[in-house]
Amino acid sequence: MTILVTGGLGYIGSHTVVELMKNNFDVVIIDDFSNTEKFILKNIEEISGKKPTFYPFDLKRKELLHQVFEAHEIDGCINFAAFKAVGESQEKPLDYYENNLFSLINILQEFKTRNISNFIFSSSCTVYGQADEQPITENTPLKTPESSYGKTKQMGEEILKDFAIAHHKKVSLLRYFNPIGAHPSAKLGELPIGIPNNLVPFVTQTAAGIRKELNIWGNDYPTEDGTAIRDYIYVVDLVKAHVKALQKLIKEKSETVIDIYNLGTGKGSSVLEVVNAFELANDVNVPYKICERRAGDITIAFADASKAESELNWKAETSLEEALRTTWEWQKYLNNYEL
Repeated sequence: MTILVTGGLGYIGSHTVVELMKNNFDVVIIDDFSNTEKFILKNIEEISGKKPTFYPFDLKRKELLHQVFEAHEIDGCINFAAFKAVGESQEKPLDYYENNLFSLINILQEFKTRNISNFIFSSSCTVYGQADEQPITENTPLKTPESSYGKTKQMGEEILKDFAIAHHKKVSLLRYFNPIGAHPSAKLGELPIGIPNNLVPFVTQTAAGIRKELNIWGNDYPTEDGTAIRDYIYVVDLVKAHVKALQKLIKEKSETVIDIYNLGTGKGSSVLEVVNAFELANDVNVPYKICERRAGDITIAFADASKAESELNWKAETSLEEALRTTWEWQKYLNNYEL
């Protein structure tokens, strides 16, 4: 079967492509290089021993997307194509709504026209906003997200639900918590363009001396050490869930399926706990300073992922320390690589 992976050279997308090819899927990637580098494609080939088909363009270009669907018999799609920085989305909301929603709608129009099903959406725990209770289950009421980024994910989910019901399609909405870590080969990992927005790449860049110090956004949260708590999941564990969710959709006999899964470890770790675990795992020092809270950040979020365990036979297995060890190996690889 041939699976379209949009944003397939990005952080989670690239790891997913490797996992799909490992499971004997053919892969077509579309990526516009807005948040990645060309060497990632070469590294995917080196790890897999296989070459995915690749098209470099922006998914908002409907005519080019149409040509890809004409050229390949696509059996499903995993959609990662989205801007994803919480802070930036507050400064550039129109860019986020345009990019994240138009690209999704364009793919779905092709699915509708060609009667294709099996669509997996890269969603986020941001759709829950600041949940009243922890851990967060799939039945936790959705609140208005704190950021424009989160709103695009919530809207994307609504678009997919309406699409599935109206056109009898099978979709899976994967709400993941905080992906971290790198491929065991150290040839794939998170590759932020410019200043990182996520915690762990900022930690690794600080440890490598690229950044003078880590900014910790707020130490006055109502948590044990005053820093915000998140559920950090190892990226390779995460992408295995995508393959299992896809295999489930393919096997489903029902015409209309709307699966929703939280993907996390079920355990929350504070920002300071992550910094300390990174230092211990890699025997390095990470200087930091406390800054004011960022707009759009919530206090605490961690998953109840038991539904994914029971329905997909999946659960996160990698420790925080091991995930952070792979992140440092990836950073060392980047330090030696001429971008």
